[in-house]
Amino acid sequence: MEKQDLRWCLPRHRLFRRLLGFPVWAMTHLRYPVRIEKERSGEQALILFNHQTALDQFLVSLAFRQPVYYLASEDLFSIGPLARAMEYVVAPIPIKKQATDIRAVKTCLRVAKEGGTIALAPEGNRTYSGRICHMNPAIGSLAKKLGLPVLLFRIEGGYGVHPRWSDSVRRGPMRAYVSERIEPEELKQLSPAQLCERIRRGLDVDETRIPGRYRGGKRAEYLERMLYVCPKCGLSRFESRGDTVRCLRCGLEVRYREDKTLACSDPAFPFRYAADWYAAQEDFVNGLDTREHTREPLFRDEAALYRVELYRRKETLRKRAALALYGDRTVIDEGTERELSLPFSELSVVTVLGKNKLNLYHGETLYQLKGDKRFNALKYVQICARSKNIDRGDLDAKFLGL
Repeated sequence: MEKQDLRWCLPRHRLFRRLLGFPVWAMTHLRYPVRIEKERSGEQALILFNHQTALDQFLVSLAFRQPVYYLASEDLFSIGPLARAMEYVVAPIPIKKQATDIRAVKTCLRVAKEGGTIALAPEGNRTYSGRICHMNPAIGSLAKKLGLPVLLFRIEGGYGVHPRWSDSVRRGPMRAYVSERIEPEELKQLSPAQLCERIRRGLDVDETRIPGRYRGGKRAEYLERMLYVCPKCGLSRFESRGDTVRCLRCGLEVRYREDKTLACSDPAFPFRYAADWYAAQEDFVNGLDTREHTREPLFRDEAALYRVELYRRKETLRKRAALALYGDRTVIDEGTERELSLPFSELSVVTVLGKNKLNLYHGETLYQLKGDKRFNALKYVQICARSKNIDRGDLDAKFLGL
């Protein structure tokens, strides 16, 4: 929570940075085969990084000498004692995912005024495909308001080592480094839109252009967390084992190879990389008229249902709930006395946390759904976004929430 009576940047943060430096280095390098190029100046800055792995924040911390204050999803502040410990040690800045958060902006200005270095991923989401996600255009305005040197921190090979949809880590080349510095004098000369485009270009990592082999025996496992559209039969379900993912409707089988390319015995299979499949899936959804899918659900799933009290706790409502995804709503435990219908028009934000947690912001209530290891939360976000675009009359909109 926001600190009203104390400075945000405290001496203990620098102490913890020194004390935890080696344990963080050891944990990160045991987990990932990454080469981190250090920035030794210790000068205050705004660090912007592309978001590829679950440990990106640690990669940034290891590259800089000073304490770094990260923007973090407000959901993280609702996990009890662990959240309190995190606030005490590193004082992250809470922000609502995929939404304009004025309080977060004010806190960033406060941290900058106190001499703190701030870090955030302008995408606001970890990439599913290995290509950079949508970037909030407000990043240009924020960078200009802060007036700090902007350091663009590129992470390359992270998707090859640990894709968002996977539980397994592969061994292969990975690099993290400051690729570009934008001085305050330059910031003044650029409009917010020009600065945003400069940042986007600087962080535009496309893993299909990063060479290397990424070795592991479970290369395709849990690709179904990302895939829900088959190139042969449309909306579908998938199941993965080892290096192969299979469509449960038509039986299409695709291998995920060590060089991140896809292989299929069907000569008509159109995709070379998972990123190509992901882009085609987005195109499919953007061509979907969700108004035609309000009578029968597009998908049915099961998940645990929670209500999150931000900055306090997470309450379990149902350990096992039935989900029905329609073109205009999500319904929980449909047809029972506990039915909960959440029309997309009433949801302010729908987003994915981690690999398979779904957050639904409904008025003042935040519902969280967590499925099993094969649960695909992404489809709820993208179909909701498509429905909202249609409701606004913007049938040609491309952005699908991530």
